[in-house]
Amino acid sequence: MTQSTVTKTLIVVAGPTAVGKTAAAIELAKHYNTVVVSADSRQFFREMTIGTAKPNAAELAAVKHYFIDSHSITEPFSVGDFEKDGLALLDELFKIHDHVILAGGSGLYIKAICEGFDELPKADPAIRENLNRELEEKGIASLQQKLKFADPVYYDEVDLDNPQRIIRALEVFESSGKPISSYRQATVNKRPFNIVKLALNLPREVLYNRINARVDVMMQQGLLAEVQSLLPYRQLNALQTVGYAELFDYIDGQTSLEKAVEMIKQNTRRFAKRQLTWFRRDSQFHWFDAGDADVITQMINTISSAS
Repeated sequence: MTQSTVTKTLIVVAGPTAVGKTAAAIELAKHYNTVVVSADSRQFFREMTIGTAKPNAAELAAVKHYFIDSHSITEPFSVGDFEKDGLALLDELFKIHDHVILAGGSGLYIKAICEGFDELPKADPAIRENLNRELEEKGIASLQQKLKFADPVYYDEVDLDNPQRIIRALEVFESSGKPISSYRQATVNKRPFNIVKLALNLPREVLYNRINARVDVMMQQGLLAEVQSLLPYRQLNALQTVGYAELFDYIDGQTSLEKAVEMIKQNTRRFAKRQLTWFRRDSQFHWFDAGDADVITQMINTISSAS
């Protein structure tokens, strides 16, 4: 007898960085006696722990998590790989559980699981070489301006401090003449499970204070030593990211430690703003104030009425 898929529900817990997704996902997983699948594009990597704010040992012990420490930064792992592996994992998990939690702040990775997207065109290697040369000669600001002209939608969402993401978007545009954002508006692939999308937010000042405090805690926990240990791998895509790039600049003598930490805070706040822009574009999300004392009850009630 084939398993019934009608009763199977994927519960998405999304929102900006530092809003409290991990805690909420764990509470929901306990309530439904289920597991959490991470949709955080940096928590896959074993070598990046402090700077990615992974669930701590107690949180990982409370509920089984997948896609945490699942890969090395030396292994290529694309959003397409995540879609394929994630759907295969969900197929197995739904044989055991009626509900599974998908938690994270990486909108593209959540979209991959919930909808999929068009195959991106293969780019001519010469295009990438030219863009990399432009990055070296003119700096990232030049590529940012190109992207703003070519694809203003993606420009408003992407981490502008990640040169690899910008170069990939420009590659797609220059190869196909179409913005990368247009490839995400494909026919939605029907999934064999229900999906309920929940998003957490906080008043901006509260969220920004939490981000600043979290960065201070990361530094106390040894983020600088973690970044120093990754120096041999600094050219890898996984490390072209907030919290690591700024400290590489400090190690290179390009800035002071105090300034580097301030830039991590500023860039993380900018990243949170872009995450909110992404999730607000999806009208299927139910929004909750993470500061409400009964937020978990509110979420459970929404899941019950939406399932």
